[in-house]
Amino acid sequence: MRRFAAPAGIDPLNKPVVVPAETLTEPVVVSDVAPAAARAAGPAYVVLAGISFSHFLNDTMQSLIASVYPILKDTYALDFAQIGMITLAFQFTASLLQPVVGHYTDKKAQPYSLAIGMASTFFGLLLLSAAHQYLVILVAAALVGLGSAVFHPESARIARLASGGRYGFAQSVFQLGGSFGTSMGPVLAALIVVPFGQGSIAWFSSIAFLAIVVLWRIGRWYAPQIKAKKTAAVQAHPDAPSSRRVAVALLVLVALLFSKQLYVSSLSSYYIFYLIDRFGVSTQAAQIYLFVFLAANAVGAFLGGPLGDRFGRKIVIWISILGALPFTLALPYAGLHASAVLSVIIGLIISSTTSSIIVFAQELVPHRFGMISGVFFGVAFGIGGLGAAVLGKLADHTSIEFVYQVCAYLPAIGLLAVFLPKLPRHAR
Repeated sequence: MRRFAAPAGIDPLNKPVVVPAETLTEPVVVSDVAPAAARAAGPAYVVLAGISFSHFLNDTMQSLIASVYPILKDTYALDFAQIGMITLAFQFTASLLQPVVGHYTDKKAQPYSLAIGMASTFFGLLLLSAAHQYLVILVAAALVGLGSAVFHPESARIARLASGGRYGFAQSVFQLGGSFGTSMGPVLAALIVVPFGQGSIAWFSSIAFLAIVVLWRIGRWYAPQIKAKKTAAVQAHPDAPSSRRVAVALLVLVALLFSKQLYVSSLSSYYIFYLIDRFGVSTQAAQIYLFVFLAANAVGAFLGGPLGDRFGRKIVIWISILGALPFTLALPYAGLHASAVLSVIIGLIISSTTSSIIVFAQELVPHRFGMISGVFFGVAFGIGGLGAAVLGKLADHTSIEFVYQVCAYLPAIGLLAVFLPKLPRHAR
């Protein structure tokens, strides 16, 4: 084993780590950690703004799928299980391919893959606008999921490259665009799709085209950042967690992401039906209430990263998961206006953990940023898809209210955060 000083782009904690040589045979490595000069210069705000805006456009289009569920349900007489299968088709494609894309781009970065992947979303939207059979709807949803699978791992890497060393902040800016885009889907559905019908979804393909243009420009900035390097094994720092503790920590992070994502999926997929069934509100009014919850998610997602940079990611994960528990327990028993208030509080608290979980995982496995980002984004999408299908089946056999009574206990899984190791803080 040869000994090297830790090179830039290997360890976000500025400490050397063990990287098995057999797993990294002459890969093409992107310098994921900003070198000292870049950290001194600070974040590349224009690039961060561009990748966040692209995330906004990407997730706006994706959120349209869930937002038009009431229209598809009424038009094609679908049950809740079939609605859940649409979510599964979209999110299973995204979750299955994201780790694969991340693993591949760790070795051979593709600066223009983001723009190419967005073309899949473009065609998926056009197909969904014209689909008149359930199978075609599933295919259209899967195409949108494919675009997401290509987008997220590399865009998360670009956000890190542009961070200037402020990794939590950069991840939060990136997440803010996606969360805000997700919140816009119900509003656009209420204003455009509900009045003008399923065919109006085709209008949103223009958003996909705009995203392709922006991502192509970002690809031109990204291409010079790619450097071919040979990565050999380096000596582990004595304070670094053992490989066993790293494996345990990654499993805990997956479990925490499971609790957060399944609860959010229960609201994003079925909150509209819950409000309609329990309080008798109109579809458009229910979509506005969903927008309020998703907007709170966007704000929480932005706040979580800087708080993790300042106070440590572990404490943010503790507070954001367990802190939501009292409010999720109260939601199934609240009135309409109280439910709206509780949904805002829940969204603010529970979504603040996303950036901290992802950056924490990247710091545990610093030589596999793309794959780790892909795995955690993929797990998030997969949990959302499988959760939506399972919860839909449960709602068919019981009720939507019962589903929310069960899901209220999910944040209790946050107790597992006690098993996370304490990582040394990197230079700020």
